[in-house]
Amino acid sequence: MSPTTLPAGPEHGHVTFLGAGPGDPGLLTLRAVEALTNADVLVAGHEVLDVVRGHARSGVAVVNTDTESPSAPVPGTGAPQLTVVDGTSTTAPAPAVRDAAHLVMEAARGGRRVVRAVSGDPGLDAYAAEEMLACARAGVPFEVVPGVAAAVGVPAYAGVPLRDAQGADVRFVDARTASDRCWTEVGASDGTVVVSTTLDTVGAVAGELVAAGRKPDTPMTVTVAGTTTRQRTWTATLGTIAQTLKQAKVLPSPEGGRPVIAVVGERSSAAQRDQLSWFENKPLFGWKVLVPRTKEQAASLSDQLRSYGAVPHEVPTIAVEPPRTPQQMERAVKGLVTGRYEWIAFTSVNAVKAVREKFEEYGLDARAFAGIKVAAVGEQTAKALIAFGVKPDLVPSGEQSAAGLLEDWPPYDPVFDPIDRVFLPRADIATETLVAGLIELGWEVDDVTAYRTVRASPPPAETREAIKGGGFDAVLFTSSSTVRNLVGIAGKPHNVTVIACIGPATAKTAEEHGLRVDVMAPEPSVHRLAEALADFGLKRRAAAVEAGDPVTRPSERRPGARRRRSTT
Repeated sequence: MSPTTLPAGPEHGHVTFLGAGPGDPGLLTLRAVEALTNADVLVAGHEVLDVVRGHARSGVAVVNTDTESPSAPVPGTGAPQLTVVDGTSTTAPAPAVRDAAHLVMEAARGGRRVVRAVSGDPGLDAYAAEEMLACARAGVPFEVVPGVAAAVGVPAYAGVPLRDAQGADVRFVDARTASDRCWTEVGASDGTVVVSTTLDTVGAVAGELVAAGRKPDTPMTVTVAGTTTRQRTWTATLGTIAQTLKQAKVLPSPEGGRPVIAVVGERSSAAQRDQLSWFENKPLFGWKVLVPRTKEQAASLSDQLRSYGAVPHEVPTIAVEPPRTPQQMERAVKGLVTGRYEWIAFTSVNAVKAVREKFEEYGLDARAFAGIKVAAVGEQTAKALIAFGVKPDLVPSGEQSAAGLLEDWPPYDPVFDPIDRVFLPRADIATETLVAGLIELGWEVDDVTAYRTVRASPPPAETREAIKGGGFDAVLFTSSSTVRNLVGIAGKPHNVTVIACIGPATAKTAEEHGLRVDVMAPEPSVHRLAEALADFGLKRRAAAVEAGDPVTRPSERRPGARRRRSTT
């Protein structure tokens, strides 16, 4: 699509200075999300963009302040032109104006709604304050949406309380700008000190505090990548923190300049952190979990994995294509309108999508389902129907499968059922379980191929190497086809990767491919499968703690020999 300029409007737009918090997108406020969904232009550094971009609307122009690739000025204006390069969203070239305040005002030109997102809280960002003053001088209206400050949010995620019942003093120090007088004051205090610093200067900060009067045995915690699944916290004292980081092999390091939050005081003691470290103690904290499904299919499953602290990585193993001969599907959809069917049964989200697309092709909508009973095989399929405007009449009360659907399906009754026919749109490789069960219940079934499933294209080389090389901590197999297709397009998962299967048939297929199954869902549900993996991770963590071993992820252990499939 050729570049198109953003819509014009009044000379001055509006700027929202927005606090993106310390890193966890879940800490964005409701007001922040509202501002992002209404923005025409989003201005932020790349790390902040990762947090906020998912809430921006389609078509927003994204300006990365870390990029220095000036674009040519628009003729006659002397100012760069921000453009939308495609129909979704893009990173527009950084304007030639290097000053961030001018950048924001140029983005607001033409009546555009600009969101200037900064890490933490705008009120604690000196550069944001300068940009606000520049907007005020130029007559550009602006507002401020506060965010969770890193100095408060990170200790909370690290399990480090900043105050106790006695209400001790809390001081916040930015080590980059702290004066000698500042160090002297916090050194003379016995309250808690929260220091914003970098990984390579933690030792120097500890030295400053000791020199200012703090005792070397004062507890100190240091947290890097706080509130994200990369978070890591070290506990030591002012006198031992440098040695602790050295033993952990984090100093010296190319990443030594990474920002950290250090907390100094009695409230950061190891004893309290053992009890209060809720975030890093999640059952799958930091686990990189491979989910062999598309992002649309895996949405709720990935959210569930994130709630356990995992980092889901979706890799589609099948692709959905239209049927080779569409006439059968076309006749069935016309039959829906003419009253041929008593029921329509959806066994997947893809089936809902196929029927919906055919409806749109004919200019139909959800009203075409009037007078027809609708069944959905499970919660996800039901949600897809509701999004289409159709509330299903039947969803299995027990197992979410064809067998579970049959258990609740009523037998055909010629007295109460004026029509004896069921429309079943499904995949070309679907099993005959549902068809046979419905016929046994007295129904006639139009078993229609609504879509074809084919093996997906191989994932990127980086993902394939991670699968074969042990870069993933676990993989969730939700069907036998996901096992076969993943191995076919990406190779066999490494022996350290935890293999989790949705049921016995899937587990058998995994074993046939030389994989040892570590986890199996107690019932065939993707959410119960995720629960089972979380339970496995929790037990694994508890065993390490009980044995006095460090808690590690499966990918952090590299045994010399490949584990063999169990024969017992």
